[in-house]
Amino acid sequence: MNLLIQDAGIYYREHFGEPQFIVRSPGRINLIGEHTDYNDGFVLPASIDNAVYVSIGARNDQEIHLFSVDYKEFYTGNIDAVSVSLQSWANYVLAIVDVLQKAGYPCGGFNAVVRGDIPIGAGLSSSAAVECATIFALNELFGYKLDRMTMVKMAQQAENDFIGVRCGIMDQFASMFGKANQVIELDCRSLDHHYFPFESEEYDLLLINSRVKHSLADSEYNLRRLDCEAGVAHLQRFHPEITSLRDATPALLQQELHSLDENIFRRCLYVVEEIARVKEACEDLKKGDLLSFGKKMFSTHTGLSEMYNVSCPELDFLVNFAIGYKNVIGARMMGGGFGGCTLNLVKKAAVADFVDRISESYLETYGVLPGAYPVTIDEGTAVVGPW
Repeated sequence: MNLLIQDAGIYYREHFGEPQFIVRSPGRINLIGEHTDYNDGFVLPASIDNAVYVSIGARNDQEIHLFSVDYKEFYTGNIDAVSVSLQSWANYVLAIVDVLQKAGYPCGGFNAVVRGDIPIGAGLSSSAAVECATIFALNELFGYKLDRMTMVKMAQQAENDFIGVRCGIMDQFASMFGKANQVIELDCRSLDHHYFPFESEEYDLLLINSRVKHSLADSEYNLRRLDCEAGVAHLQRFHPEITSLRDATPALLQQELHSLDENIFRRCLYVVEEIARVKEACEDLKKGDLLSFGKKMFSTHTGLSEMYNVSCPELDFLVNFAIGYKNVIGARMMGGGFGGCTLNLVKKAAVADFVDRISESYLETYGVLPGAYPVTIDEGTAVVGPW
């Protein structure tokens, strides 16, 4: 049995008795399509083997008792008075309670233990994993009979409204709908999605953690969204049929936005180009052309760094190192930005050497060792215990 499942059960039994359910919800990587989800574009995420585990059981009162194994902290509150807590980890559970109750799904009191191995602040959507694990667990516990798509939409709403991060739907969708060894082409406007096999005998997916921590709620993530909305609002004055950047073209942006505001123009142009890049990357996967796919990863990073301005010196350093290493065919920063991980496509035989070399160079430059995590594309949210 997975040690994290064991931990989730052991800590629950230590504090609360026997859990009724243990739910696993994974983190996610996104291979191509960054900051396109809230612009009605396409993304190409996958759920991974790093995950959050929530063990849960009902109480006979209206209280919420939570324990975080990773933070070694308790939270105690009441179903009838859910509000933002100073314990940030607890807010992702409370956000789900809040959105359920406002949607007419009453919660009883419950105990829950949260355990995970998704690096915090690494751009792997640990927050979405907690949200999806929690709503899935409460759905089982109280018999709401919500389908996966409804749970995804509610988890996104919880992050938007309670947490205050105006994220798109990709993170929660990937966590809930992931399949082993497959990536998801998701249309964030219609929510139509298709799976593409992503297995390679020659290359591994490797995350390099810059150790730079970011908090999306406190970063410029929301400001980037406002820039995109400002660009769309200007386009609509002359082209009312445009409802999002999904509907725009580079030529149209050049014509209508270039003289308006340089930052808004560049950021909107990045999004439009990235939406097109996702579709092209899916064609590469259909052909089994990972070399072309990897080149698009490099292009995405250039756009995120120079046009969308959400990278940082540490992430640029890691990607530039990868560009100069012959056995890496693609690399880019991943996630909301301003820290976290780079995602790298590395020849399997060269992974150990690449990790050694990039770690040595990063340590010499920044005085810290980066983290290195090979990732496997794994299943989405599911009940995993107790057995």
